[in-house]
Amino acid sequence: MTRPPPFAAIVAALIAGPMATSVLGAPTGRIGTLTTGTYACELPGDAAGAVGRRMPDDDFVVINASTYRARDANGTYLVTGRQVIMTSGPLRGQRYRRVSDRRLQAVSRDGVDLPLRCIRAPRADD
Repeated sequence: MTRPPPFAAIVAALIAGPMATSVLGAPTGRIGTLTTGTYACELPGDAAGAVGRRMPDDDFVVINASTYRARDANGTYLVTGRQVIMTSGPLRGQRYRRVSDRRLQAVSRDGVDLPLRCIRAPRADD
């Protein structure tokens, strides 16, 4: 007579399964968070004018762990590896690639870079 697997083994397999593979573009990689603070977003400028064109409607503030605030409403985000996805709130569906601890590059659903970039404003302790 065979014994069923222990409950802990079943739970571990369920948790590890989604993280181990990517199904239909599901995020994979180590789960993380963004550095708290204000992220100011802009489009690239041109040689004849400003370095960047501010896009205040795309700005957001990372409040804690996986919560952000934009356009007077809160939302959540998910960081897996270098990928950032706004999962709820006013920026729901927006995707970024983390270039550094201070810079995010907007990307399309298929991972192609978009012109929008968001830079974390320096804090006093930076």
